[in-house]
Amino acid sequence: MKNNFIQRAITGAIFIAVLIGGIVSGPIPFTILFSLISALTIYEFGTIIGKSGEVQINKSITILAGIFLFIGFGYLGVAPGKNEILIPYLFLIIYLFVSELYLKKKNPVHNWAYAMMSQIYIALPFALLNVLAYHTSSDGSISEYNPILPLSIFIFNWVNDTGAYCTGMLFGKHRLFERISPKKSWEGSIGGGVFSIIAAIAMAHFFPFMSTATWIGLGLTVVIFGTWGDLTESLLKRTLGIKDSGNILPGHGGMLDRFDSTILAVPAAVVYLYIISLF
Repeated sequence: MKNNFIQRAITGAIFIAVLIGGIVSGPIPFTILFSLISALTIYEFGTIIGKSGEVQINKSITILAGIFLFIGFGYLGVAPGKNEILIPYLFLIIYLFVSELYLKKKNPVHNWAYAMMSQIYIALPFALLNVLAYHTSSDGSISEYNPILPLSIFIFNWVNDTGAYCTGMLFGKHRLFERISPKKSWEGSIGGGVFSIIAAIAMAHFFPFMSTATWIGLGLTVVIFGTWGDLTESLLKRTLGIKDSGNILPGHGGMLDRFDSTILAVPAAVVYLYIISLF
């Protein structure tokens, strides 16, 4: 038990340090880091859904497509309107469909479905981090990299997870979603939300480019959709009959296990900020 705790603590500290370092170091480290994370997560997804023997997606092409999508969104952040950058990605998607005509695999429909799921469920949310990272001037002439918004998604998730765990351990009595995740409680979720509101107020103090109310709204958006993301991945694992999505992170499981909350929180954050910008 003690050794497992130490292993988890060391892995967690390294994971957080690498993530923060990659985000705040600038656009190139940011792009390299999350292109790699996208590739590893898609590979892991392809591996776990292939264990049944019923599905065989082309992991090489789905990984390459995920990398292209992330880089494409990053390029659009730097050079808005240069949509031709996404043409290679479209060719890769077309290839995924056409190739099934010739591969004669057991269930091409399942292969198509899961290949596209790898893009919508994993590749697209990571690519949308670029929408948070690059801020374009009102006239579209200047685009700047700002690490704070993408970093804030992870900060809110970490604060929510820690707050929910501590509050749930102390006060948790009413199960949030017992069929999917028996340990989660309403009390823990509310506690995580309260801690995230405090974190949002702190973010507004140190980074006042958004109002306190907007920061709080972003924090709560991440809490709600991050929780759904966690439950969604739990449902996926239960359906596939596995405990962890992988073992790449000792003591913490796989990449999907670490980024399950992020996968739904990022698109929700983008939509929230877009709606806020309309008012």
